[in-house]
Amino acid sequence: MPELRARLAARLPAPARDWLDAALAEAAGPEKQLDIRFAEAGRRTGPDAADDARVLLLHAAGAGPDALGRLYRQGTAAERRAVLRALPHLVDGDEALDLVEDALRTNDTRLVAAALGPYGARHLPVHDWRHAVLKCLFTGVPVDAVSRLAERARGDAELARMLGDFAAERGAAGRTVPPDLYRVLALTESQQARPAHPEES
Repeated sequence: MPELRARLAARLPAPARDWLDAALAEAAGPEKQLDIRFAEAGRRTGPDAADDARVLLLHAAGAGPDALGRLYRQGTAAERRAVLRALPHLVDGDEALDLVEDALRTNDTRLVAAALGPYGARHLPVHDWRHAVLKCLFTGVPVDAVSRLAERARGDAELARMLGDFAAERGAAGRTVPPDLYRVLALTESQQARPAHPEES
């Protein structure tokens, strides 16, 4: 977190840096003044820096699953994304997996991408993880957003089958197959027949 704070501070104008310093001190203090500071981070630091500011606030407060769940449920999409990004730094077990599952049920590509970060990669059951990868392909979320993709996809014959079915359905409907599908399919190292890439036909 010191590295993130230093990078963020370098990007912020002086008033925003002052606000961040005060907000982090309040979040870490005995009264844990977190909720208001978390909500106002976008206005105080600007939308491009708000994610990082909110992650730092959550870390400073040592937010646990209950606080994270509350902030996620009552938050805007941007606030929910910050909670998802903070999970691997704050929760060791699967106590916050319901937040990842909720994000994956949305059609907000920013939430889907954040849900498949390190925490989701560590705790999502294999069936749910496979469907999340397919959702990325369906909604246009770059698979680069999927943490530990190569590790989890390696040797996954069932994922290879699902990808093949998805490619066949898209082709039959005259729709473009996302190039990322072939990247993931190659990672499975499956012995199954690989659907022909358009550039190879």
